[in-house]
Amino acid sequence: MKEKLEKISLRAYTMLAILVLLWLFFHWQTEGIFLTPRNLSNLMLQTSVTGILAVGMLMVIAAGQIDLSVGSVLGLAGGLAAIALTHWEFGVIGSIVLTLMICMLIGALHGFLTAYFSIPAFIVTLGGLLAWRGAIKGLSQGETIPVSDPTFKAIGQANLPENIGWIIAIIAIAILVFINFQRAATSRTVLKILLLSSLVVIFTFVMNLANGIPIPVLLFLTASLFGLFITDMTVFGRYLYAIGGNREAARLSGINTKLNIVIVYIILGALTGLAAIIFTARQASASPDAGVLKELEAIAACVIGGASLVGGRGTVLGACLGALIMATLDNGMSLLNIRDYVQELIKGTILVLAVGIDMAGRKES
Repeated sequence: MKEKLEKISLRAYTMLAILVLLWLFFHWQTEGIFLTPRNLSNLMLQTSVTGILAVGMLMVIAAGQIDLSVGSVLGLAGGLAAIALTHWEFGVIGSIVLTLMICMLIGALHGFLTAYFSIPAFIVTLGGLLAWRGAIKGLSQGETIPVSDPTFKAIGQANLPENIGWIIAIIAIAILVFINFQRAATSRTVLKILLLSSLVVIFTFVMNLANGIPIPVLLFLTASLFGLFITDMTVFGRYLYAIGGNREAARLSGINTKLNIVIVYIILGALTGLAAIIFTARQASASPDAGVLKELEAIAACVIGGASLVGGRGTVLGACLGALIMATLDNGMSLLNIRDYVQELIKGTILVLAVGIDMAGRKES
């Protein structure tokens, strides 16, 4: 167990080192533009939607499952939110509740078909990818639906006031201290708290220089903390890894594997609904093509972050770092005016290399 934790820590530190090197490289190549507060704020905004999807996807992958439909579900949910606001007059809260409920029901359907009918998750969600995209194209009649409600748009476009940002930072540091000292009050724990607290302070300071913490970023961080809590501090989280590691052994040990698979798909559905709301609010419109390839970006973030596609391994922190690395490549290459097809070639190569390294590591162990 100790050896496993050391491997996870080593991977996290390696990813952080790679991220820092990428940031320094792009800052050098863009002649000092990349690491400006404004661009870092934009980078975090770019990470938010994929990062939220990656948190949910990580939990599904850890359970030995997959979901290829989240991009289409995001498009459908965003379209329904826009229609509910502009045509059905649900109001902002009603539209948000509708969006989340629809996504959770879709997640429950995917989980139920996978767990109780033994249809491979790949097939169920591949069918969902096609069906839900068709549904939003039919509902929207192939047209973009504009959103004019200022309160709804603020979810994707507004920033927190500086003082609110600092209050949240203080609360975050207090939670870090409480959680870590609940485990063990050692010098290593103190050092960890100081390091994490410093990162919180630096992050808040930089975001405030760019007009405050963007609300989508705050929602992404909240979703990440939720995912960390689920996977690291609950029995359900341990069950997910047990199911992904060996489903039959988990069943024989008394774990209700079918119910837990349904629940994890519902959680992914809720997070997809949240991502859809942010995406639609940020764009101030819902397009029938919204969310195309988002499922692949979320899966890529998880794999780059150390998740194994056969299940039983991966961390929420790794998935979030993977999403940030993907967004860093997008942001940096865009600033350098690298052609779209070259960007796709580079990201595809990195994904294959990440899986290859993962498989090589598994063979050695």
